[in-house]
Amino acid sequence: MTTGRKTTTIFLTVLCALLATILGLTQEWPPWAWAALAVVLVGVPVAAIKIAALRRGSLPADFTNFVPAAPIERREQHVSGVALPSRWPDYDFFLSATVRWHPLEARGDHCVLNPAGLAVEAVLDRARALTEQRNPGRASFVRHELSGALSILRPDPTGRLQVMAENITLTLQESDQQRLDKLAEVRKDKAVWEHERTYEQSKREYLGDDVLKDTGSAVVWWLAKNDNQIDKTVADLGLLAQITSAANNTDIPERLQNLLPSSSEPSTPVIEREPTTADHFDAFLAGMGFTDGDVRRAMLTKQIADIIRTQDRHETADELLRRYDPQAFTSRTDDQLEEPEHPR
Repeated sequence: MTTGRKTTTIFLTVLCALLATILGLTQEWPPWAWAALAVVLVGVPVAAIKIAALRRGSLPADFTNFVPAAPIERREQHVSGVALPSRWPDYDFFLSATVRWHPLEARGDHCVLNPAGLAVEAVLDRARALTEQRNPGRASFVRHELSGALSILRPDPTGRLQVMAENITLTLQESDQQRLDKLAEVRKDKAVWEHERTYEQSKREYLGDDVLKDTGSAVVWWLAKNDNQIDKTVADLGLLAQITSAANNTDIPERLQNLLPSSSEPSTPVIEREPTTADHFDAFLAGMGFTDGDVRRAMLTKQIADIIRTQDRHETADELLRRYDPQAFTSRTDDQLEEPEHPR
C-alpha cells in the first residue's frame, strides 16, 4: 500500500511539472519563476509522502483480534517394521506408525537439517521405553498402550520439535507367536499334571498316615465308609488288622490274632490255612462296594500296593497287583525284564 501511494504521488508531480513547463514556455515566465517552480515540484511530493506516513498508524486493537494466526507448519514421516525390544530376550515387537511433528521457535542460529530424523528418533525412544517393560504375549494390549502414549505432542530431546505418532500397529513374528502359544500350552499341561500329582500324593498320605496308621484308625474309617454298620465292621476287624499291618510292614499284634479267620483244614499248617493278603483285600474291596468290573478297584489297589511297597513288602504288593490290577502288574514286570543286569 505504501509503494502504491509513492508511485501515485510521483506520477502526479511529473504531470504537473509538464503542464507548468508548457504554461511557462507559452507565457514566457521570467527566470525567478522557473526557480520557484522547481522548488515546488521537489517539495510538494516529499511533503505529501511525510503527511501520508504520519496519518498512517497501527491497526486498532479491536481489529487485531480478528487477524488470523500464522499457520503451524506440520510434517509427517511413515516408519514400518521397526524392531523394538520386549521384556523377554530375542522376542521383538515390530512397530509401524505415522510420525508427525512441527518445529518450535528457532533457537539462535542453529537450524535443523533433518527434522524427520529427529522426530522418528524421539518417537522410537518413547515407544522403546514402554515395550521393553512388556511381555511379548500381550502385543495387542501393548499396541493400545502405545497409541495412547504416542498420541500426545511432546518436545523432542533437542527442544526444536514437537512430536507425536498415529496409525500405530505392533506385531510379533509368526514363528515367535507360535513358540509363545506352545509355551502357554506346556505351562497349562504342567499345571494340570502338578495338581494331579499333588492329589495322588495327598491320597497316599491320607491312606498311609491317617487311615492305615494303625488298626484303630482303620476301624474308624471303615465305620464312616459303611454308614456306622457296627456288625459289619466287627466282622472285618481281622481284615483291617491285616491290611494295616501290611501297610506299615509290621506283624499283626497278638491281641488281634484271634480275629484272623481260621481255615477249615486242620492238617494244613497255620501259615497256609490263613487266607492270603489278596483274599482279605478282596473282602475289603467288596465291603467298600467296589464290585467286579468297577474301575475304582484297580485304582485303589495300585495306591495300596504303592504304600505297601514303601515298606519293602514287594511280594505282597505284586500279589495285589497281579490279582486286582493285572495290567499294571504286567507293565511293571515288563519294565523289570527290560532293565539291564549290572555286572557284579
